[in-house]
Amino acid sequence: MQKNIIKLFIISLIIFVIGVFFIGLNKSSIYDTKDLVGQKISKIQLDHFSDNRIITEEDLKKNDFTLINFWASWCAPCRDEHAMLLKLNNDEKNLKILGVNFKDKKDNALKFLKDLGDPYDDLARDEFGKHSINFGIYGIPESILIDKDLVIIKKFIGPISKNDYSFIKQIVRKQ
Repeated sequence: MQKNIIKLFIISLIIFVIGVFFIGLNKSSIYDTKDLVGQKISKIQLDHFSDNRIITEEDLKKNDFTLINFWASWCAPCRDEHAMLLKLNNDEKNLKILGVNFKDKKDNALKFLKDLGDPYDDLARDEFGKHSINFGIYGIPESILIDKDLVIIKKFIGPISKNDYSFIKQIVRKQ
């Protein structure tokens, strides 16, 4: 009887392992953000870059549109997109840009902004990259455009391009 229980346990374990293996094989490993569009983000808790406060979803609801931009001073593509962010900040009054400094040293980030200009209306810090995961960020630069209801309009992977700039401008000006 005890032998039968052990056999049953081993067979069950083998079936379980095979099942997990096949589920893993059938799961797509391609990072796809199309399902994020139209979703509402919530539970935002980002450490402010210099003030002793937390940036929450209530802060973002005050804006017609917010572009959340994840960047770092050590990121070469972040440097490439910086001119587009400055242009968006200057051209679009219905758009606020929240910069999230990602896994960076504060002094380096401040020097980056001093040297290249500061396009951000507000600035958060994610020193260890833990909060960025909640936004589906897996590399930088990445940006997420949301409306005042915190609904994701679009996610941009990589630097903001001229086409992205035109898209954002078109969305923001429809308002």
